[in-house]
Amino acid sequence: METDTQTTQDAAEHREPVTVTVNTKPVRLPSHRVTGLEIKKAAIDQGVEIELDFQLVEEAHDDHPARKIADDKTITVTKHSEFSANDVDDDS
Repeated sequence: METDTQTTQDAAEHREPVTVTVNTKPVRLPSHRVTGLEIKKAAIDQGVEIELDFQLVEEAHDDHPARKIADDKTITVTKHSEFSANDVDDDS
């Protein structure tokens, strides 16, 4: 059974900064709960060469398949989260 102290600690942890990977580069996010758009904005601000209209994909890990992350979708990330962001119009 989860105690109020555990719940408070878990909530506080999710508000702490976390570093994820976007296109193989580290990107520091303000918290563990972020939107797809927040991930892309943070990546751009930190020098990752992507644009806001790029498609964001969370890479497959453990038993979870890769999944597209919409700009308005809020997800929980960890230090193990890896993303790719690519131009959807790229024909290469």
